[in-house]
Amino acid sequence: LQHMVMSFRVSELQVLLGFAGRNKSGRKHELLSKALQLLRSGCSPAVQMKIKELYRRRFPRKLLTPSDLSMLHIPAGQLPSATSLSQPTTVCHLPYQHSSPTGPPALLPPLPPLTPKQEGEVQHLSPIHPVHPDVKMKRLPFYDVYDELIKPTTLASTSSQRFEEAHFTFALTPQQVQQILTSRDILPGAKCDYTIQVQLRFCLCETSCPQEDYFPPNLFVKVNGKLCPLPGYLPPTKNGAEPKRPSRPVNITPLARLSATVPNTIVVNWSSEFGRNYSLSVYLVKQLTSVTLLQKLRAKGIRNPDHSRALIKEKLTADPDSEIATTSLRVSLMCPLGKMRLVVPCRALTCTHLQCFDAALYLQMNEKKPTWTCPVCDQKAPYDTLIIDGLFMEILNSCTDCDEIQFMEDGSWCPMKPKKENPEVCQTSAFSAIQASPLYTVEGKNSTEAKKKVEVIDLTLESSSDEEEPPAKRHC
Repeated sequence: LQHMVMSFRVSELQVLLGFAGRNKSGRKHELLSKALQLLRSGCSPAVQMKIKELYRRRFPRKLLTPSDLSMLHIPAGQLPSATSLSQPTTVCHLPYQHSSPTGPPALLPPLPPLTPKQEGEVQHLSPIHPVHPDVKMKRLPFYDVYDELIKPTTLASTSSQRFEEAHFTFALTPQQVQQILTSRDILPGAKCDYTIQVQLRFCLCETSCPQEDYFPPNLFVKVNGKLCPLPGYLPPTKNGAEPKRPSRPVNITPLARLSATVPNTIVVNWSSEFGRNYSLSVYLVKQLTSVTLLQKLRAKGIRNPDHSRALIKEKLTADPDSEIATTSLRVSLMCPLGKMRLVVPCRALTCTHLQCFDAALYLQMNEKKPTWTCPVCDQKAPYDTLIIDGLFMEILNSCTDCDEIQFMEDGSWCPMKPKKENPEVCQTSAFSAIQASPLYTVEGKNSTEAKKKVEVIDLTLESSSDEEEPPAKRHC
């Protein structure tokens, strides 16, 4: 551990001290002194794991062949025998794994970091296969997962270069190939697509909770040697901000080899970031439509109207600390998304408002652009939390001639009749007033022809309570 700490740069030392709750300000020799003091005082296992993690990021493990060992100036007495080196299963790991599973213990002693020249000489060495962390991807409502083709795998840094590259391989079984081929569907516009797809997903390498899709910076993906199209960049939200891609899964079925005998290869290029790792995974999924999700939502059942009545009574209960008492609530029967009358009134369990939105429109909107945000309160409203409101279903079925209702303190409701005025009557009366005005002359043989030449919206007569104003103050 002391050897690892001695090789750290300022950034690694600051991360380590911050993780241990120590002061991370000062010059490098001061930070190094604090880190070594932390070791001497007996650090916790968590701190020891952090040191090893930072060291692995600083010096990624490289595979060495026997011909490379001489470059590292290892004493001859500590080299394995020629017989063991000639075996293909014998592998030496540098720099932090100092023993081989088939060789003698302590095969390689602790080594100082490679010089830039030595690093250049081992550029041809292949990196080890990335590890599989316990990362869970967040479930997507519009996809049912059938199989896991590549489980979440860390996109680990393998060099000190700015741009990284990783290679992956997966194969399809005969049953999976048959599933994809039989799901072929001809969409409108003569476009061929598969409802069962090979789906590529990226996320942050975090194990604390299920992860949402998240693309690494400067990402490029090739599937079987062909460049994979990714979602386009969003316009920056503020000046100078780096543009980002909308994070969503990538359908790589058109580029995949639908064969059970030929494997598929994926090459990923991205920019490495200090202190942040990413994960890649591949799944076999079935794509669902908004119609299917609406059927599943209906199958869950309609929420008891008493739940909404209790929420109404709670909102209209008088607050003793407030001087203003709310005695009624007005709620619209129009969907805030489509500005049309609700058909399937819906809202999320996490929402505290009574206003509903139409479930069909909400699902169609998220099918095109998945945001899962409530159009009423702008809070997250994921699919699993949606409910159909039974009270609003009753209201919509019994009240067909109004677009707004009013709830009372006891949970009852009454329709709010809209105040509709006849526009023809208003226009005729306003036109008559214009004709009577001495400041306005109507040209035309009759009133019908005059109406064609004049667009009347309103007539306002300004007057004073003290004295009558002259006709010049009248405005049309």
